Parts: sequence; C-alpha cells; structure tokens
Amino acid sequence: MAHFVMPQTQYARSGDISIAYHVIGDGPIDLMIIPGAISHIELIFELPGVIDNVLRLARFARIITFDKRGVGLSDRVLGVPSLEERVDDIRAVLDAVGSRKTALLGFSEGSAMSLLFSATYPDRVSHLVLAGGFIRAGYSVPEAQFEAIADQIVAGWGSGQMMKRVVGITEGTKEQLAALGRFERMSCSPGAFKAAMVMNRRIDVEPILESVRVPTLLLHSKIDAVVPVAEGRKLARAIVGAKYIEYDNLPHGLLLTPGCEEVMDDIEEFVTGHRPDISDDVDRVLATVLFTDIVNSTTRAIELGDRRWRALLDAHDRLSAQVVEKHRGKMVKNTGDGILAMFDGPGRGVRCALALGEAAQQIGLPLRAGLHTGEVEMRGDDVGGIAVHVAARIMSQSGENEVFVSRVVTDLVAGAGLRFMDRGSFDLKGLPGSWDLFAAVQ
Repeated sequence: MAHFVMPQTQYARSGDISIAYHVIGDGPIDLMIIPGAISHIELIFELPGVIDNVLRLARFARIITFDKRGVGLSDRVLGVPSLEERVDDIRAVLDAVGSRKTALLGFSEGSAMSLLFSATYPDRVSHLVLAGGFIRAGYSVPEAQFEAIADQIVAGWGSGQMMKRVVGITEGTKEQLAALGRFERMSCSPGAFKAAMVMNRRIDVEPILESVRVPTLLLHSKIDAVVPVAEGRKLARAIVGAKYIEYDNLPHGLLLTPGCEEVMDDIEEFVTGHRPDISDDVDRVLATVLFTDIVNSTTRAIELGDRRWRALLDAHDRLSAQVVEKHRGKMVKNTGDGILAMFDGPGRGVRCALALGEAAQQIGLPLRAGLHTGEVEMRGDDVGGIAVHVAARIMSQSGENEVFVSRVVTDLVAGAGLRFMDRGSFDLKGLPGSWDLFAAVQ
C-alpha cells in the first residue's frame, strides 16, 4: 500500500442539503466515483484494497468521491431521495470542485445515477464507466420474494453480512466482519437501507438508455453475488456502442478488491486511450515477501491495557527490525500489529520468519506469517503488486506460531535444508485457482 493521507472532507450545497465529498490527486482528467447504496467516504479507506485502488486511479486522474444525501457523512433526509435529487448531488459536487467535464465511474446502484446524469448533461461527461450495473434494481428477484429478502438483509444489518457479499468474502475473520459491520452501520440505518431498496426497485432506466451518447464501458464479474452477470450483459446490449468487459473471478465490489490491477488498467485505457506501461514508472523485481501478524492482538490489547500493550508493540517492532536485518531483508513497514518485509532470497525469508516467530514467543507474542516469491513493484520506499497480496492472503490462512509458504517458495529452496509440511489446497480471496500451501517447520 502506497503512503496515504486521508483527504479533507468538504461539503457542497445541493439545495438545502450538504453533500460530503473528497478530492484526491491532481491529475489532468477528472474522474468522479458514484457510490452504491452503502457508502461512507472516510470509513471506505478501512476496507482492504481501497487505498491502493484509489491511488492507482489517481495516477492518471483527479478523483472525486462523495456520499449521496441520506448516506455516510452527508445530511440525513426524511424519506428516500428520488433519483433526480441524487443526480442533483452529482452536479452540486462537480460545481463545487470546478469540474466542467468529468469521467463518471458508477458502482452498483450508482449506475442509474450515472446514466441519468450522462443522458441529461452529456456536455459535462467525457466517459461513462459502470461497474456491477443494471437496468432495474432487484430485477432478477421476483416480487413475491423481494420483501422477504429485504427483511433478511435488514435483520442482519450492521453485522457485515451484506458487505461480505459485496467484497466477496466467504467466511471472514472476526476483524474483517467487524470492519464491514461498522461500514454498514455508519453508512445508514437498517430502516433507511430497506426504504432505499424499495425505492430503487421502482427505478427502471431502460427508457433513457437510448439517450446515452457518451463513450460507455461496462464492467461485470461472472461470479457477482449481488447483481447477476446476466443483468450486466443485458445493460451492455441496451446501450448503443457500449464496450463490455467480463471478469472471471472478482466480487460485485470490483473497486473494493485488493489486487485488481486489470480492472484499474481497463478503466485507465478506456478513459485515456492509453494502457499504462508499468515499467515506465515502476521498478519491478523478483522478491520474497513476508507478512506477519500478532494473533488475537485486539484481545491481548484489552487484557493488557493501552500502556502495557504499547510497550509490548514497541518491543515487537524493535525485535522485528533486528531479525529482518540479520537475515539481510528489507523492512518495508510495520502494519500496526505485524510487519511487511522483503528478501532477495526465499531461504532467507523463511529462516527470518521462523526466527522471528521464536523470538516473539519469548516476549509473549504469538505470531503467524505468510511468504510468497514473485514480482513486486517498487515505488520509493513502498512495495506493491500481486505477490504482496498473495503473501498477505497466505498469512491469513496460517495459525498461531505458524509460517505458511506457497509452493513457489518450497520449489525455490529445494536442497537448502528447510523442512515443510503440506497443509493442502486453499482458495485465496481475490486470487484465481487453488493454492497449495506448506508450513515451514524448525
């Protein structure tokens, strides 16, 4: 993850309503993200992958994000805002930031807003990109079943269950569900979300599709668990000249997914006409990536209290830096309750992980670790790329005092005297196929 500073939340006036918005970057093109039904422009950055994806888009554009009226940090309103009122919010924010021509990136429910704004103000829209879009909300759900489904969603509101489907998490850790649940609760209340679902079901954008004349790109995933892929295909057929791209293994929340560089590249190519050549501005090297994490850190922090826990974390950080340096690694950063480090040899990375786990036990901190070897992208002091995401996913499968590695690592260290135990095949979130993982043993 690149260095990120939370942008200042500002407010635009849309009639008598205050609309919260952010501006990120200063690229030559304006790109406005139109959110779905669940949004909060500050808490969104707590979700994995969002910061990387927003900064990736900010490499070629000035990014404008906002919360619609009644949602997130914008003013709450009585009843459910109409589609026309929500479109007014788009215009109000664009006017506030001085954007006369922008590319719109509409996500999920935001696709209807984006389509209506583009058809109404074609002179203000350069490109239209719709991710997980549809013609009519809930179109695939029979009327007789809709009420029961809405009640089920409301009953679990705030637990993270709805956002699990959006970001494509099958089970989810306690920490992940807590973050997703908080995002739901801070976005809007259960009753407000149900009211929005009922209102959105009555919206049908099919009559305006023939009036959409701006260049349009539609993005959808075959395994979308919120809006079936058939709805995306139907929308693509209905817009004259639209380009349609379908992904095999991404969730509904295409923009909320770590490691979706292909999606970002497709958006940049469509908006700018140029597919980025990463080698132009990024150094790519082969490296072994190590992620570690303190097991049950939240519970330990509560048990020890802030002062003792801070002292223990400081000791962990000093110890980690020493062990990584001893094994000729590079400490990329501390992650709060773990580290990200990289090595120019997989054997040194595995030995470092084992040594660090043993040393951490001596100070009462159980660690888990994950390693993978692959190409990484170097940008200053930070590191990114698929290999980083793979290592993080591998770590999430390991348990207390375990070091998990990919098959790539075991193959590269053959004959180096390291021992491994086969832990089986795993599906790693956001990554295609099954991954054979192994536990390194002393």
